[in-house]
Amino acid sequence: MAFGQGVKAVAKKFKREIKVYQLLVKDRRVPRLAKWFLAMAIGYTLSPIDLIIDSIPGLGFIDDFIIVPTLVIIALKLIPTELLNEYGNKVDMDRNQA
Repeated sequence: MAFGQGVKAVAKKFKREIKVYQLLVKDRRVPRLAKWFLAMAIGYTLSPIDLIIDSIPGLGFIDDFIIVPTLVIIALKLIPTELLNEYGNKVDMDRNQA
């Protein structure tokens, strides 16, 4: 697999996951705490304030690669598996129909 194909595959998976998270945040069956963790992950990603400033070579993005995935993982552990599967299947079906 060429580097470009690998990047495309990761970008496609990332785009799918974002769509699933968007649907989950709107669902009333998702626990409020899980929604808070997802919101914190998104907020931290978009925030100009970082724990370690990004201008430090090599260290600047470590906080982004640790904090954001940790918040998402915690949120996903709080969401019932049935809902994750339901919305994952919905996004896959919508993508296949397009």
